[in-house]
Amino acid sequence: MRHAMITTALTLPGYKLTESHGICRGLVVRSRSIVGTAIGGIQSVFGGDISVYTDLCEETRAEAYSIMSDHADQLGANAIISMRYNSTEIMEGLTEVLCYGTAVTAVREGREGREARAPREAQEE
Repeated sequence: MRHAMITTALTLPGYKLTESHGICRGLVVRSRSIVGTAIGGIQSVFGGDISVYTDLCEETRAEAYSIMSDHADQLGANAIISMRYNSTEIMEGLTEVLCYGTAVTAVREGREGREARAPREAQEE
């Protein structure tokens, strides 16, 4: 699924939402490694960005986003609206990151036939 077809908004400009496929989600649970914890501790002494944790967070969010997108594809959707992230610390050092949204079928407004379908569907034919 193209990133342009995933939005935090309730609509996709230029598209009509014709079908809802339900909630799609991606869930990742991560823990800090001993090495990462040590490096993060050293970086926190000096202040500023703690890059080892920033990188871990970015990688985890990207993985959850990718899983959500794959789930929407499995549901038969070509777009996701109302996309959100949520994270919860399950226990000390163990965090879940959830990426979720509503999987939908979006059709380009004002066009007929093959051109009316969103980009993913047109590419598959």
